[in-house]
Amino acid sequence: MKDRTPIIAGNWKMYKTVPEAVESAGRLAELLHPEPEDVQIMISPSFPALYSVGRKLSGSCIQLGAQNMFWEAEGAFTGEVSPGMVLSAGCSHVILGHSERRQFFGDTDETINKKISAALKNDLIPVFCIGESLEEREKNKTFSVLDKQMEMGLIGFSAEALQPLVLAYEPVWAIGTGKTATSEQAQEVHAYLRQSIEKKFGSLLAKSVRILYGGSVKPDNIKGLMGMPDIDGALVGGASLDPESFSKIVRFNQS
Repeated sequence: MKDRTPIIAGNWKMYKTVPEAVESAGRLAELLHPEPEDVQIMISPSFPALYSVGRKLSGSCIQLGAQNMFWEAEGAFTGEVSPGMVLSAGCSHVILGHSERRQFFGDTDETINKKISAALKNDLIPVFCIGESLEEREKNKTFSVLDKQMEMGLIGFSAEALQPLVLAYEPVWAIGTGKTATSEQAQEVHAYLRQSIEKKFGSLLAKSVRILYGGSVKPDNIKGLMGMPDIDGALVGGASLDPESFSKIVRFNQS
């Protein structure tokens, strides 16, 4: 029996204008009332919409997350957003190391490590994303790729410092492709990640850390995924853009 509270998180990526984001957030709050028990909910709109969406969600059960941030507190870093800015917009979470950030914007294991450190120092909950490409999976490199991402991303941290951490396994080949890892495939990787955390940081963190699955999660596959012992939630992309669809995913245990 899991003793970890599940998290269902929505990553809205570069979709929705500010008015559209506020409208979607309001509709989602309506659909999730009364509040579902024993599940945490978080959505991550784009930076321009964070403050307005945060105000719209005030008093609801839905938490707010940023999709990325820079590690410095302030400075001449044109186009970047600091931890303090993310906090002041109303965020409790920040997604770090997403494969699209790694692929398109040059995020590396080293810079992600700096961002995780900055998040923790600013009382933001880092949702740390890791995952392998299709080529890496086909070459049986899944575990070695994840080992490197975990090792380098979490270097220099103690188990105590990492208590707030949320881990998200996102196989790159399943993001936005319609392909989904089977529940058994996802569970195999999640179990491996939990064992790796135990080896590096001890059993206390391994038992408490929540590991989310991301990659074409939909209302029709969430229940199977959540039935696995080491899957503690989902980081949802496309299906989170529609409030009706996302609310069904959140209420996975009521279907």
